[in-house]
Amino acid sequence: MKASKIGYKPVGMALGALSGMIAGMAFKQAWKMIEGEGDAPGATDEDRSWKEILVAAALQGAIFAVVKAAVDRSGAAATRRVTGTWPA
Repeated sequence: MKASKIGYKPVGMALGALSGMIAGMAFKQAWKMIEGEGDAPGATDEDRSWKEILVAAALQGAIFAVVKAAVDRSGAAATRRVTGTWPA
């Protein structure tokens, strides 16, 4: 296993946690813009429609995927700049 890949493991874990926090904040803001409400519906929220729950889940998934990909890619590029090799 490459040294850059081993060294990237803790960095990747930290970036994963950071991307989750960023995505959570982005989703809350996006939901406020769409619905004007503070909280998105949960899957078991009895007072919300299927459509609203599924739209919220799809939006949340898309935001998390995009943020995670952007943060992971940025971390890998930064690792390449520092070490000279791609971590994966």
